[in-house]
Amino acid sequence: MTENAVPVDRVKAALEALLLVAAEPLSPRRAATVIGLTEAQARTGLRFLADDYRARGGGLWVLEVAGGYRLVTRPEYDELVARLEPSRAPSPLSQAAVETLAIVAYNQPVTRLDVEAIRGVRCEGVLATLLERALIEEIGRKDTPGRPIIYGTTRRFLEFFGLRDLTDLPPLLRPEATGGPPDPA
Repeated sequence: MTENAVPVDRVKAALEALLLVAAEPLSPRRAATVIGLTEAQARTGLRFLADDYRARGGGLWVLEVAGGYRLVTRPEYDELVARLEPSRAPSPLSQAAVETLAIVAYNQPVTRLDVEAIRGVRCEGVLATLLERALIEEIGRKDTPGRPIIYGTTRRFLEFFGLRDLTDLPPLLRPEATGGPPDPA
């Protein structure tokens, strides 16, 4: 796998160690720099490692998220992990926060007034909560009177929802495209 004649198993072991201690998703570029590989070699090693974890079927897996890779617990064990370490369980988002976050994610860059026009209610408090949780960020100011803040999602947003990038967002189902509002069944 490597031109430096480092065995594949040693590369995967080194990547596994880095994933265990990385505070944020480990990019192939960063892994390559630390281990002394090319970025392509690190990316290949990370994919091999992810395949190994998937095939093993244990309680962990390597997830590609937010432009990098993380070693995470499998979702089916989230409840057990939360029982052991309640502080590690993410606090749920309110319905208003989910709605507001969806509006920002699908319409970014977006201002507070844009969000309020779509939701039909004021949302300063919800935006403040999303900013505090680092799911959205201020990405600039609109060049209009009052210079309103422009919001966009963050890397933390991608991590929170397990997305590689924004193209992983599911397609929007618009009521007009489906013949009306979704069936409440």
